[in-house]
Amino acid sequence: MKVIRDPIHGYIELDDVMMSLVDTPAMQRLRRIRQLGLTSFVYPGANHTRFEHSLGTYHLANSLAGHIDDTTGRLELRVAALLHDIGHGPLSHVTENIIKRHTGRSHEDVYQVIREDQDLGEIFEENSLDISGVARHIKGETNLGAALNSEIDVDRMDYLVRDAHYTGVPLSVDLVRLIHEIQFFDGELVIKIGGMRAAESLLLSRFLMHPTVYYHHVTRIAEAMCVRAVECMIEDSFDAKKLYSMDDQDLFVQMQSYPGYPSEIADRLRNRRLFKRAIYVGFDAVGRSVLNHRNNARRIEVELASGLGIDPEYVLIDIPKPPDIVETGANIMVNQRIRRLHEVSHLVAAIGHAQQDNWRMGVYTPSEHLDTVRRAANRFFGVKRHKQFRLDELIT
Repeated sequence: MKVIRDPIHGYIELDDVMMSLVDTPAMQRLRRIRQLGLTSFVYPGANHTRFEHSLGTYHLANSLAGHIDDTTGRLELRVAALLHDIGHGPLSHVTENIIKRHTGRSHEDVYQVIREDQDLGEIFEENSLDISGVARHIKGETNLGAALNSEIDVDRMDYLVRDAHYTGVPLSVDLVRLIHEIQFFDGELVIKIGGMRAAESLLLSRFLMHPTVYYHHVTRIAEAMCVRAVECMIEDSFDAKKLYSMDDQDLFVQMQSYPGYPSEIADRLRNRRLFKRAIYVGFDAVGRSVLNHRNNARRIEVELASGLGIDPEYVLIDIPKPPDIVETGANIMVNQRIRRLHEVSHLVAAIGHAQQDNWRMGVYTPSEHLDTVRRAANRFFGVKRHKQFRLDELIT
C-alpha cells in the first residue's frame, strides 16, 4: 500500500493494482496536462493537473465503493475513476472539441485507448479486469458508472473543490458528508435527504465558479486563439489524431513549428499578448436567437473581416452553448421516493434559472482592430445598449 499526500483530501491510499496503473505512461502523461487549460493567465496558481484530479476522483470513488456489495464492481469503479481522464488531449477541454470533430471521439471514449495501450492491457489481463466494463463506467452507461458520470458524481465533486483551491476562490463544500449520504437505490444513484444541504453547496459552488473561473473572458480569449491556431495546423496537414498522445508542452512546440498564424499565436500565448474583447455581452443584449449562429461562426468571421479588410483569423467569434446546470436534476430520496433536486430545493431551482445570467458571447480581435471590429460586430449581432453596467462587466 502506498500513501500520497493530497492538498484537498489529505492522504490517498493506493494498493498494488492502483499503483501499477498510476505508473503507466498513459497516467503519467496527465502530469503534463493542466486541469484548467489556459486559466493560469487569470489565476497564476491554476497549474494543477489532470493527474492530481484523477487521484482525487479515485479517492472519492474509493470512499463511495464502501456502499457497493459487488467486489468486482468495486474494483472496476475504482479503476474507472483513476483512468477516467486518460482520453484528454493537451490543455484539457481546450482541444476536446477539435479532437471530437476530427476523430468522432470525446475524452470519455477510452475503450480504444486502453485496448491499444500495451501497459494498461497487461495490467487489465493480470487482474481479470474487463476493458469494456471499465470504459462503460467512465461514460456513465452502467448503474455503477453513475457514481463517476451523472448529475452529481465524484468527478464533479473533486474538480470543483480542487479548482476553487488552486484559483483561490473561497468555497465550502462538505464532500465527506455528501459521499456519506449517497447510496444506490433500485440501481440508481441517489442522495439521501441528509445530504441535501451538502448538494446545495456543491451546486452553489459550481454556479459561482462559472463566471469567475470557467468562463472568465481572458480564459475564453486565450482558448479561442489556441483553438484557431490548432485548426490552422490541421488545415495545413497536421494529423488531429496525434493530439491523443500529446501533452501541453508538445502542443506548443508543434504550434511553434508551423510558420505564420500558429507560431504567432504560440508567441502571443507565451508572452500573454492576448486579443481583446470587441464585444462581450449576454442574452439581454443579443437575445437567445444568437445561438442560431453557433454553427456558422467561422462564416461570420470571414464576412466581418472581409468587410473591414482584416485577415479572418484575427476576428474570433465565441458563442458558447446555452448555460445548463445538469446537477439540478440529481436524484434525492425523500420519504422513500426519488425526487429531482430542483423539485425539493428552492435554492437549487433558483440557481438553475440564474445561470442564464452568466452566459456571454464574445468577439475577440487584436487591439489595433478593436474599434472597427466592435462597430461591425455590434451592427451584425444587433447588440442593444446597456442602460447600466453589471459588476462583472466592469471587472477586467
